Amino acid sequence: MTEPIIICENLVKIYKVADLEVLALQGLELTVQAGELMGIVGASGSGKSTLMNVLGGLVRPSAGRVLVDGHDLLKLSNAALDRYRRTKVGFVWQQGARNLIPYLNAVENVEMPMTLAGQARTRRRAQELLEVVGLAERMHHKLPQLSGGEQQRVAIAVALANKPSILLADEPTGELDSETALTIYRAFQQLNREMGLTTLIVSHDPGIARHVNRVVAIRDGKTSSETRRARPVNPETVHEEAHEEHFEELTVLDSAGRLQVPKAFLQELNIQGRVRMEMTEAGILIKPVEGESVAVGGGETAVSSPTSTKQPTGLRRWLGKMKGE
Repeated sequence: MTEPIIICENLVKIYKVADLEVLALQGLELTVQAGELMGIVGASGSGKSTLMNVLGGLVRPSAGRVLVDGHDLLKLSNAALDRYRRTKVGFVWQQGARNLIPYLNAVENVEMPMTLAGQARTRRRAQELLEVVGLAERMHHKLPQLSGGEQQRVAIAVALANKPSILLADEPTGELDSETALTIYRAFQQLNREMGLTTLIVSHDPGIARHVNRVVAIRDGKTSSETRRARPVNPETVHEEAHEEHFEELTVLDSAGRLQVPKAFLQELNIQGRVRMEMTEAGILIKPVEGESVAVGGGETAVSSPTSTKQPTGLRRWLGKMKGE
């Protein structure tokens, strides 16, 4: 297998809000192969958008290792990070105002990033990209003349203008109805299939697994589980196969041997803090401790004692220990 295009190892991101330090990513680990079409899901505040911002070069990680197409994002200079954003990453946002310039028509919007990059023959390439996303007949229409789905397809064409290595889409269907959202998913599938474009889609849509080949769930700043489908998505038959398609959710084990136990499991077994682990012929057995009353963390926690997402004191000491490992 070739080297993954994205490698995150023990990735940490700390934001400072007023006098508090917020740990948005807590040692997250992730690998993505070139050409993957992948979904990223998680509750609000889980860290999924922070991950996208790190991969896109919009924010710097605080610690750990993150490689994207051979670029170590923790070590890039400011100038190199600017070049990385312009040449390696395409963005599609949920809000149209972040994607497009309202007083330009579709083809002019797609031309803009190429013009700023000093490229030649921008009009021809812009027209080709709009044809790829199915808007050949709408390329001279301005944004008020385009539907929400058409505007998002223009945004996808804009994101492809500078031939990125990866495409990052943050809630691209969040403001669209289900039928229009399906057209956007089909556009991503077509680009992935025909261009081999590595695509990561952040979504709250519980049905995203039907539209991608792998879904990674993030909980409390870490990858917690991964859902795979039985075979690669076929956009032509996705509806017909939906009733017979099989998905499997697997818990992710990080390099330190840690895993996250779903909250429902903890509540069902009344696990509040410590557990007993035994090696059996079938695998590793995790059992509650009778009479255990000391709660460690709380909520959806890791088997190892988790780090709170908000700690005004002690984060720097914890981060220093991580760097020293």
